[in-house]
Amino acid sequence: MHGIERELQERILKLLEFFPAVALLGPRQCGKTTLAHAIQEAWKTPSVYLHLERVSDKAKLDDAVGYLEPLEEQLVLMDEVQNRPGLFPEIRGLIDSGRRRGVTSGRFLFLGSASYELLRQSGESLAGRIAYLELTPFRVHEFDEPDVGKLWCRGGFPDSLLAPSDAMSIEWRRNFIDTYLARDLGQLETVGPLPAMRDLLHMLCHLHGQILNVSQLVESHEFTRAAINKYLDLFEQTFIIRRLQPYSINVGKRLIKRPKLYIRDSGALHQLLGIPNPDALSGHPSRGASWEGFVIEQIISLLPDWNPFFYRTSHGAEIDLLMVRGKQKLAFETKVATAPRLSKGFHLAREDVKADKAIVVSRTDDCWTNSDGIQHAHVAALREILAPYRDE
Repeated sequence: MHGIERELQERILKLLEFFPAVALLGPRQCGKTTLAHAIQEAWKTPSVYLHLERVSDKAKLDDAVGYLEPLEEQLVLMDEVQNRPGLFPEIRGLIDSGRRRGVTSGRFLFLGSASYELLRQSGESLAGRIAYLELTPFRVHEFDEPDVGKLWCRGGFPDSLLAPSDAMSIEWRRNFIDTYLARDLGQLETVGPLPAMRDLLHMLCHLHGQILNVSQLVESHEFTRAAINKYLDLFEQTFIIRRLQPYSINVGKRLIKRPKLYIRDSGALHQLLGIPNPDALSGHPSRGASWEGFVIEQIISLLPDWNPFFYRTSHGAEIDLLMVRGKQKLAFETKVATAPRLSKGFHLAREDVKADKAIVVSRTDDCWTNSDGIQHAHVAALREILAPYRDE
């Protein structure tokens, strides 16, 4: 128990007041179970917690309707629910029968660490009955006085971030990656040899922040193009990588159309790159790309209802992150320097996309707006800056 209240807790409670079911998705070890127990303590009625990797709890759902029907007035929390195939049609029946008796909300909280499986199972069965949320590892805005350097270096997984030393943080991340490959991916029949999967993951970390070129991976790996695309899907659907899609607009210029690739947790990236501590990070050639990915994850988590893109033309106009909702566009540039200078390409790209607001996120201690209307800010100030664009 880390004792730090997660920002999503209040939102989950509000959604449970309206929806019969809420699904909380996120990578293993990011704090879903801890948050679920906090929800139990805050919930107004009794609750039941089932962990579906336990044989005893999984057996209770052999007759799911018979077990769950008497619990209609209780909140039922199911952890690692993707391990119970075929459950959601039965849940739908229970929800619908409960609605006819006036029980319309707060029935189920599902926790899942494999989004592709959970979404596939629940998408049709519970349409209109379920809300989805993603719990990430810790973000800067969840701390009153964040140690941004520590969070950046160690990443946001609670046990890594809050470890008593850098050495223990490294040890936790090493075991986390080993467990992820051997357990999470190893359980899937379609996965290839684990040593090759490890090699592929290491290769991806060297492409962090770059345009993804699958042909390059095929040439330097034993997998086929189809296999690599499949494994990229698995890495993304288990929250390890992000493929940031390009923003397309008719500006009469040749646009980059392939996605950019990021390792989502900066601590996992540093572990794969062999960066042990802040001193090593400060002189590493991937420092700028690491900061870029770290900042991008902070912004996306602050604006969950916006769509993230990057923008780049073949002539060098570029925006690191473009957040879009309807006709609104927010352009972000990331700079690891404390006194950043903007390239001509950012100004050109800003004009191309007609961004409503432009923000440079760097390691400066100050916040200011220059004569071009571009706001400069530290990552810890983003929550306040983006408050007008958030749906609280």
